[in-house]
Amino acid sequence: MSIKSPLLTRPGAVESGSPDTGIAAHYGDPLREQRALARGEAVTDLSNRGVVTVEGPDRLSWLNTLSSQQLLSLAPGESTELLLLSVQGRIEHDARVLDDGERTWLIVEGNEAPVLASWLQSMKFMLRVEIQDVSADWAVAGSVAEVPAWSGYLTWSDPWPKVGPGGFAYTETPEETHPGLERTWYEYLIPRASLEDAVAASGRTLAGAMAAEALRIAAWRPRIGMETDDKAIPHELDLIRTAVHLAKGCYKGQETVARVHNLGHPPRRLVFLQLDGSQHTLPAAGAPVKFGERTVGRVTSVAQHYEMGAVALAVIKRSVDPEAQLTVDDEGELYAAAQEMIVSPAAGQAVGRPTGLLRTPRARG
Repeated sequence: MSIKSPLLTRPGAVESGSPDTGIAAHYGDPLREQRALARGEAVTDLSNRGVVTVEGPDRLSWLNTLSSQQLLSLAPGESTELLLLSVQGRIEHDARVLDDGERTWLIVEGNEAPVLASWLQSMKFMLRVEIQDVSADWAVAGSVAEVPAWSGYLTWSDPWPKVGPGGFAYTETPEETHPGLERTWYEYLIPRASLEDAVAASGRTLAGAMAAEALRIAAWRPRIGMETDDKAIPHELDLIRTAVHLAKGCYKGQETVARVHNLGHPPRRLVFLQLDGSQHTLPAAGAPVKFGERTVGRVTSVAQHYEMGAVALAVIKRSVDPEAQLTVDDEGELYAAAQEMIVSPAAGQAVGRPTGLLRTPRARG
């Protein structure tokens, strides 16, 4: 159950639906808020996020063995991202990671925090680690620009879309022209009891979740629970670039990650859709994406962007022609959808690979 943000009492605040219940979708003017957020003149309430901490001298080496990311050399204040995968390599958790020198902070979706904390507890064994779900005590707020008044708070800086050490880009778009570069992103950990005062002290206006989502979609940034389902693997969403270190030792799901990267292609691929906005409505997340009469995928996130109009992310079959004109069918209402390739259909083979980074599929840590 989500925690209601105190900022929902602000004039004009309209509560968001799932997955952002508990915070405002907007405060009366979504597009104006989005413009202000994009210019760095607003902050957004993300206090529905979950926060899990791991303390103890073994915390980084322990998380390193469990996750897709190389954490052994994570310095205090440094930001990264990790995935926890199933044995089949499917995404179970996606966490933003920050260490303060004494504890590691994991920022996750709100409904993930208790499940993640419980699973981590079950994996402690005799290691010197202590896990807590501190979501009730800590709130998260986001901004595309650093907030000087919040310099004393722990800050997670999104590595997206830069390819991290041991990472790999599954898109043909050069990093220097990736649309994600237009959206730097910071998430601040603020004591929940101080959230209202912190927002007042920031000197910024408030933007709702709709604004933050529109900028995320335009940056091609996948979100767990939206772009993921029970079959999603990191390659399909271009998450190898920021959340997976291809040269690290064993972790659950590593053999699938290596096998798909070395020998095959991901079965699906993330695309950006520019939707026909003539209906003045938006399709729902989950709406089928069609090529002719054939369903080839589903819309995962959708928003009204202040410059581009109606936009969406979708996960479709790898085999769909990148030049194909697609249609989104929302219970009989059809939206023409021009696709922009994010994950290449040739990813894992023709896009090319770094040398010296990959273990074979049978590698052991």
